[in-house]
Amino acid sequence: MLIHIDPQSADPIFEQIVFQVKGAIAKGEGKPGDKLPSVRELARELSVNPNTVVRSYQTLEQEGLIIRKQGSGCFIKKGATKLSGKVRRSQLRKLMERSVTEAFHLGFSKEEIKKALNDGLKQVRFAKRGGKR
Repeated sequence: MLIHIDPQSADPIFEQIVFQVKGAIAKGEGKPGDKLPSVRELARELSVNPNTVVRSYQTLEQEGLIIRKQGSGCFIKKGATKLSGKVRRSQLRKLMERSVTEAFHLGFSKEEIKKALNDGLKQVRFAKRGGKR
């Protein structure tokens, strides 16, 4: 699993790492049981402070996407997030509202936004998580 960061991005580096791991899992590039790079290894690769990687891994663990095994490292966990259905739907609604608003201000039409969403859906492997495609 390759993780890249954009130092010019407005998104904090720890969030970029979280999103890239989530993206790899969603696309099937990271599978349950796969080991993530060690904190030191990833920090060295990305030229970031190890505390940034620790924060990313803590976020992923809190969201139920990875598990830390003392002395062994961090591994991708099987299954979806621990959040309740109501909280998950609320977060999805907020994500969609933000995405649509940003796309609108970038000048995209309703059709272009729908196409981009559909293209994104095609990249995700829903079958492994029990969702619909």
